Amino acid sequence: MAGGAVVLAGAGGAVGAQLAFRLAAEGTEQRMIVPGRGQEPSLPDGSPLPDSETIVLGHTPGRPELATALEGAETLVIAGAAHRDPDPFALIRAAAELGVGRILHLSHIGASEQAVAMAARRQWLVEQEVRASGATWTILQCSILFGALVRSVHDDVLRAPAGHGRAAAVSNADVADAVTAVLLDERVHVHDRVTYRITGPTALSGPEIAAALSVTIGRVVRYEPVAARDLYSTPIPWVRDLDAWISCCAAVDAGVYEQVSDAVPALAGRPARAFWRWLDDYPVEWLHLGDSRDSGTAM
Repeated sequence: MAGGAVVLAGAGGAVGAQLAFRLAAEGTEQRMIVPGRGQEPSLPDGSPLPDSETIVLGHTPGRPELATALEGAETLVIAGAAHRDPDPFALIRAAAELGVGRILHLSHIGASEQAVAMAARRQWLVEQEVRASGATWTILQCSILFGALVRSVHDDVLRAPAGHGRAAAVSNADVADAVTAVLLDERVHVHDRVTYRITGPTALSGPEIAAALSVTIGRVVRYEPVAARDLYSTPIPWVRDLDAWISCCAAVDAGVYEQVSDAVPALAGRPARAFWRWLDDYPVEWLHLGDSRDSGTAM
């Protein structure tokens, strides 16, 4: 990778935080953009990551704030799409004005003008801005994260309007490894103007996700497909944007996330993690569901 700092927008997110740790381990100078102080990744003792600087930016940062974040940087990575993260259009336009030479954008699989998922339609607009920026770019279109599957389980039921669809969901660690490989690849220009599709190794159905969780937590978890219209009369309290969530489930049902890609093994040099392996490797991600394996509770 060419010299100069990496600006990591979305550093406090599920993928961004893991990416920040990887860049720190590689000795890469980085500026971590987070929406509030204390949300940046840090070492276990609370000390800052080495070679890192934290910059706090709200969703609508001003020109001076953007200049502070981006001036003199070599690469901008847009790894966050949460409502509190900086507006990606503002970041991209400021990066173009300030001469940032490279942009890596984490987008969504299925991104297009007519995408089924609302988030994918917005990400398509961001992709167009990236491609028109004048910078060298790489886009990584990511599947649904494993963590999103687990967070959709409540009272031992995975309830979603996803029909019989399958999704090649992926570990956030695998996404971070793929981005790191692209960022630090010493082969000049090999990833320029390339769009990668980042998935897990298997397209999972709702019952298969529930079965893997059942084995992990020691209780029966079941998948319950529901009609989207029924969710408006009985809102789901843990879903922030119901319309967006329903549209993502509709994309699963339509097969948008079903195709498996070899991008993770090609970029990271190892197989993508299976869902059951991720559950074993990251128990903190599902402990809120409760673990009955050592409590004597029968399945």
